[in-house]
Amino acid sequence: MDTKKSNLFKKYIIKKGKWGILILVVILAALIGVRSVIYFDNKTTKIGFEDIGEFATQDAYCTELSIIDDSRDFFGVSIPFTQSKYIYSYDVIIKAGFNFGEIEWNKNDNIIEVKLPEVKVLSSEIDLDSFKVYHEKESVFNKITMAENNESMRGLKEKAEEDAIANGLLKNARTNAETVLTGFFAKEYDLDKYEIVFKDK
Repeated sequence: MDTKKSNLFKKYIIKKGKWGILILVVILAALIGVRSVIYFDNKTTKIGFEDIGEFATQDAYCTELSIIDDSRDFFGVSIPFTQSKYIYSYDVIIKAGFNFGEIEWNKNDNIIEVKLPEVKVLSSEIDLDSFKVYHEKESVFNKITMAENNESMRGLKEKAEEDAIANGLLKNARTNAETVLTGFFAKEYDLDKYEIVFKDK
């Protein structure tokens, strides 16, 4: 009788032990799973825009008029037949944006804070195919030099940049950058749960 009781007790202990081991394995597996998820979340530090480098987020097209007016003078008096004058125009393409590698961001609770560097003009290019001449008169006694022509072209580009900025180039570049970045974050985070806040660096 005692032997039967002893055997039953042993079976009970073994059965309980098996269940205990099984429960322990399940708990450990769950903990490992949770740890791996948390670890993965902490390692999500790159969204994809960091390696883009300089990226134009706004273009402006300006048609600029340039006048080269030159004549030789003698003691402040213009010498006849020495006036050379050109009036012409070019289209200038100005691009503004950011170096995306300089953008900083971090996530706190349900807020993603993004710090943007100063937006800047990335390039100004003259469209040579857009050249138009409105007036052309060159004196054989006073040819327009290459130096004068280059100076005129440089001034034309500078004026185009000023006009583009005055008409909202940099502001629009900033707005478009925020839209582009929001798209990148939307691929990684549910934006119904996170708010993106943009700030200046």
